Formats: sequence, C-alpha cells, structure tokens
Amino acid sequence: MSTPFPFTAVVGQEDLRLALLLNAVSPAVGGVLVRGEKGTAKSTAVRALSALLPEVAVVPGCRFSCDPAAPDPSCPDGPHEAGNGGMRPSRMVELPVGASEDRLVGALDIERALAEGVKAFEPGLLADAHRGILYVDEVNLLHDHLVDLLLDAAAMGASYVEREGVSVRHASKFLLVGTMNPEEGELRPQLLDRFGLTVEVAASREPDQRVEVVRRRLAYDDDPAGFAARWADEESAVRQRIVAARELLPSVRLGDGALRQIAATCAAFEVDGMRADIVMARTATALAAWAGRTDVLAEDVRQAALLALPHRRRRNPFDAPGLDEDKLDETLEEFSGEGDEDPDPDGPGGGGGQPPSSDGPQADGDSGAQPGAGDGGEPQASGAGSGEQSAARASEPFRTKVLSVPGLGDGAAGRRSRARTEHGRTTGARRPQGALTKLHLAATVQAAAPHQRARGRTGRGLVVRRDDLRQATREGREGNLVLFVVDASGSMAARQRMSAVKGAVLSLLLDAYQRRDKVGLVTFRGSAAEVALPPTSSVDAAAARLETLPTGGRTPLAAGLLRAHEVLRVERLRDPARRALVVVVTDGRATGGPEPVALAGRAARLFAADGVACVVVDCESGPVRLGLAGQLAGELDGAAVTLDELRADSIAGLVKDVQRRAA
Repeated sequence: MSTPFPFTAVVGQEDLRLALLLNAVSPAVGGVLVRGEKGTAKSTAVRALSALLPEVAVVPGCRFSCDPAAPDPSCPDGPHEAGNGGMRPSRMVELPVGASEDRLVGALDIERALAEGVKAFEPGLLADAHRGILYVDEVNLLHDHLVDLLLDAAAMGASYVEREGVSVRHASKFLLVGTMNPEEGELRPQLLDRFGLTVEVAASREPDQRVEVVRRRLAYDDDPAGFAARWADEESAVRQRIVAARELLPSVRLGDGALRQIAATCAAFEVDGMRADIVMARTATALAAWAGRTDVLAEDVRQAALLALPHRRRRNPFDAPGLDEDKLDETLEEFSGEGDEDPDPDGPGGGGGQPPSSDGPQADGDSGAQPGAGDGGEPQASGAGSGEQSAARASEPFRTKVLSVPGLGDGAAGRRSRARTEHGRTTGARRPQGALTKLHLAATVQAAAPHQRARGRTGRGLVVRRDDLRQATREGREGNLVLFVVDASGSMAARQRMSAVKGAVLSLLLDAYQRRDKVGLVTFRGSAAEVALPPTSSVDAAAARLETLPTGGRTPLAAGLLRAHEVLRVERLRDPARRALVVVVTDGRATGGPEPVALAGRAARLFAADGVACVVVDCESGPVRLGLAGQLAGELDGAAVTLDELRADSIAGLVKDVQRRAA
C-alpha cells in the first residue's frame, strides 16, 4: 500500500483543510464539495484525511461493516448477534467517473435467483464505503444514473438492489467527498445540495509559496516513507485532537441566540428548504468542539455560513457561487445579543475556524501549469474595415424550445435527443453482451419455455439457463455537443442587434445547461475564425466568453464554417458516441477574399455530406432582406429560424423541419 501525502504537510488551503476536519469531527455535517482549478491539492488533501480518522468496530466477517454494538437487522450477511467485534482502519472508497451501476450498488446473480431462489449478492462500492468516506473525483462528470443512485443512498442511508422483483438491501451511510473543476461543468442542484459544505480552492500566486510546493512535492516523491515519518508527530497530534473533539461534541451547547442567527442568515440568503439551517447548526457545533469549547460563538456561525451556504443560495445558472460577506456580517450583527451571551472567545482551543497550522504551501500530485488568463482569447480583426467595437451586453435571455438531433443515438445520458440508454422506457429485448444489467423477464421466460421438457423439468420451478437470459433494451435521452458558430463581424456590430444576438445565444446556452450538453464556441470576424471555447461541459465558461465577445471587421463565413468542421472532426475522435448539433448565428453575409459566398457554400456542404444536424439563426434585420441565411441553411441541409422565431412560443415547427431535412 502506498504512503499517502501527510495531511499536515498540506499548507495553505485553510478552508479546504478545515471543512475536511469538521467532517472528521462530526460526520453528520454531510460531506464536502471541493471546487477549484487543477493542481490545487484537492485530491491530495482528501486522500490524506482517511489516515487521520479513528478506527471503526465491525462484526468479524461481515462484508457490510456492521457495527457490533448495533448490527443491521437487514444485513445480507446477517443476522448478527450484538457483541464484541474487531477493529479496522476507516476506509476511503473511490468511485470512478466511468463506473458501472453494478460496480456502485453491487451485482445480483439473476440466473440463480430465478432458478434456485438464492439471493447471491456481490457487494459494490456503496457497501465498502459504509461508515467511511466515499470519494468521487470529478464528481461533476459522473453519469446521471449513478448520480441518482448516489442521491438515493445518501438520502436513505441504505442501498437497494432490485432485479425484476428480487431485492437486496444493506446499510450505506458514508461521508461524501467530491472534487470538481468548474470549467468542466456544474453539478445537478439535487446532488449539490447533498454536500454539507463547499470550498473554493485556487493555486497561490506568491512565489515563495509556490517554491515550497515544489520543494515538498519533490521530497515526498523521492522518499514517501521518509517524508511521512518527518510529519508523524504533527499527524498524531491532529488525530488526537479529532478524537478529543468527537468526545466533546455531545457537550457543545447551541444556544437560542446562535440558532436565531443561523435561521436569520439562511432566510436572508433565500436558501431553499431547511437542510441549510441543519447543516449550519451541525457545522457551528463541530467548530466549537474543534476549538475545545462547549459553547457556540458568533464566529462559529459566521464560519459555518461561509462553508454551508455558497452552493445553496439562489442564483442564476451562470452566476458564480459565493456569499456576500458584508450582507452576512450585517445579518449576524442585527441578530447578535439575542438569546445567550457569548462566552470568552479565547477558549482552550482558540478560534473555531483555524485548521492545524503548517509553514508551507499545499502540494498536489496532479499539479501543473495553470492556463493563462488569455487562453482561448478573442480573435484579432485584420484587413480593411477591421475597426473593433467594445463588447455589447447580452439582452435578457428567454426560454427556447428543444432543438434536437434526428435519429436514435448512443451518447452520454442527457435530456436532448432520443437515444438507446440503460435507463428509460423498455422498447425490446436482446441477448446480453457482457454482464446482464436489466432483465427482460417476459422475453427470458419466452426463450426458456420451449426447452422445459428437454431439460427434465418436474417441479413448478422454471429451468433457466444462461442462454435464455434477455437484456431489456431501453430508450431515453442523450446529451449532445451543441457547437455555436457566431458571426462577430462588422455587419453584426450594430449594438442593439448584437445585444439581441448574444441574448439569443445565451438563451440557447441556458437550454444546453439544463439538458446536460457539451458546448463549444467558434467565432469569426476580420480575416479568420477562432475557437473561443473548445467543446466542454462548462456552459458557464461559454457564457463568459460570449459576454466579452467584441465585434468588427469583415465576415469570413467560410473560415468560421471550416474551423467548426475541424472542431467536430477532432471531437468525433475523442467522443464518437456524442452527436453534434451546429447552431450558426449569422446574417448570412460573406466578405473578404475571392468569391467569399461560393467558398462559404462549399464549406457548408461539408456538414451536409457528414449528416450533421444544423440550424441557422438568421440575424438579418431591416426592411430590405437578402435571405442569405436561408440560402446558407439550404447548403447545410439544415433549418433556418429568425431571432423572433427562436422563442419557445414561436418555434413549434423547427424540430420537425430539422428532422425532415435530415431524413
């Protein structure tokens, strides 16, 4: 077993270390979501935490880690008699992003269940994580069906495995810790709310701290055991402090004054439901216990709010998470002095919001160069007439109707186009390819029935062989790659017009956010096209690039289409199952270079030849219209729609038009 990086050697990232330690003191806080750029010690700190947790008592031989003092009466390995048990270290179980459903919840042998009535069950990761840590790296990339199973287990404290009426239940209570890079997409609100606390992390910009990052990382890589030995005393001290805080926790008093501050803060920030109040109360109590106090202070409530509320406050999809600290201080001040008097803040443990100190910065095994602020920056206009205007603000977004790719796909689960999926309505049956996951009972019985006499059936039971089993085929929805190709040339530069265009694209981005799509952004102006944002799951990043998009210059329409075609070619190699929907936002004009209109037509026909679903959003305005966007849609073999028709109440026939042209 490899030696983990010591938790106390991770310096800086005080909020991250504190949030993890509070969950070690009180698992009822509900876990931690760690958001931040790559290379910021997220994974290192989480993996280091498990070495600090106290050992747990378990029933010997139980695969589900039952507590010998109160064994689970429904345990598949039970029943167990209450009594003495053995001790084992706390586990940290990692859930891979690409894990299967059976790997998460466990696998039930359907063949033996049908033929013998035996519940032969192989536990999954939810069983392994019981009474420990379940860690999900890149949790925002987790498939929807795994998210649903995780939500159910987190809500009920138990995992259920059901296959055609045969079910197994076991306890599954775990500390949920997830890490994510917001640039790769956001979490579903339901899963976001399941994390008790959230912290934002970023790499230090101080040269001295960055030097220490490299120094400690190199020392650990050269001699992991020796490096860990040098931090053994600090690790032992923190481990003892966790044990002491756990023992003190039941004695901590949460007075009426602190409760009123908690309730007032949650109300002031308009959080949904009551989970935020409960999490804040538990966090403030854990902060007091960590500080060695038996009374909750106002500073504990403030720190609890900063950790528990940013991901719960009401915000638009493209708003950055965070908390207005001035508003927080005003609320706490308004409700201070009500209820209990605060005791001496200089208690035996010091302030509740301080993790164990260390003199160096964080270290992380996946650290690397951070992208510069100018990455994927704006294209530069060139040539005659390339005057650039400042970026126009987007108009108010509106609700759009669904633009979908025709046909039946096999892409990642989402909410846009029809697809063959593991979850959805049953449409048929087939022989299983690999492990059986969804049994089609009627088709299985139908396959086994003709062979009962030859198999010597004598009793009432059905004689089932593996060749008889049939996998249910299901149809659901998939997420697509929505690639926006936006004209930012001078012909679009009228400020009111560009504001409307940006508002339309922002509306489509909101729709992509809700439907779990990947998005990309290609812009063209001057003499060239630019990939402003490569395909990503971060719709927020696309909205940010759109907001700062300048306009001006000629209209290299062909260059924009060719760059978009190249983006799709590369993306098909990376993710061949994800189908694309190309949305071209332009007035259809093409200028610059020899025969720009003919060249644009030839570029458009590449999409038609590849069968790519395309929609042209016609931005032409004024009393005289040339209809060039409609001609472009014809070359793309796609549909054309005006900005007004893009609205939900005006676009009813667009999807049918896209499908008719693609048929």
